[in-house]
Parts: sequence; structure tokens; C-alpha cells
Amino acid sequence: MESQSAAMPASQPESRAQDHGIGRVLKSYFYWTHARGSFHYDVMVTLILLFIFVTPFLWNFGDRPSTMPGPQHPIMVTTNGGHGVIITVQAADVSVPPGATDRQVRKALRAAIEPVTGDDVFVERWETVRDGNGNLAWRVWAHK
Repeated sequence: MESQSAAMPASQPESRAQDHGIGRVLKSYFYWTHARGSFHYDVMVTLILLFIFVTPFLWNFGDRPSTMPGPQHPIMVTTNGGHGVIITVQAADVSVPPGATDRQVRKALRAAIEPVTGDDVFVERWETVRDGNGNLAWRVWAHK
């Protein structure tokens, strides 16, 4: 029995040596200490490539294409002297019901200019104008 008890402590240092070896390998992976073309270098590169190409399928980034259709007519954007932008959009691209309140008009104009300005824009004021062809259009002053 004494020989068995003496044999047991001998196996513990062996497992500690293996743990130390695994720790050393992981540390060398973290600090990228392996020579190019070695087995461990190829393992690190493979893990990085797997991360790059597999992550988008496993991780929901929440980016989706806009479900709103784009405008049918061109939108003209000009600067407002550093105070924002002036956007001219065709009236056919804005769905404003007759007798709409200012809040409804602002919401419809914001939805119409969103493909150009993004969703974090504030509509300051607006007016109806005629474009060069005589078509009815909205001129919108907006800023972020």
C-alpha cells in the first residue's frame, strides 16, 4: 500500500505540467509568438477566419434594409448656411391627407426625406413651391 500512495503524488505533478503546458500555449496564442507557417500559427489564423466568416450568421446585428420604398422623383438637397439643409421633394412623393394638422404634415415630410437624411432628423419648417417644370413640391428646412 505504501508503494501505491507514493505513486499517486507522482501523477499530480504530471497533470500540473500538462496544465502549465496548455497555459503556455494559450498565452503564446494571445501574444502571437509562433513563427509563420508553424502548426500553431495556422491554428490561430484558422480561428480568426472562422470568427470573421461565421459570426455574422450567429450574431444578430439588427441591421435590416429599409422596408420603405425610395422616392419616385429626385430629391434636391442644399445647405442652409450651416444651420442644416433645405430639401426639396416632389409633392407626389409625400402622402399628406387634405386638411392634415402640422404634426401630420411634419411626420409625412420626415418620412419622405428619411431615405436621404436618415431617421434622426428634425423638420423645422416647410412650404409648398413649384419646381422648374411647374410641378408642386415641398421645400423642407431640416437639421440633425
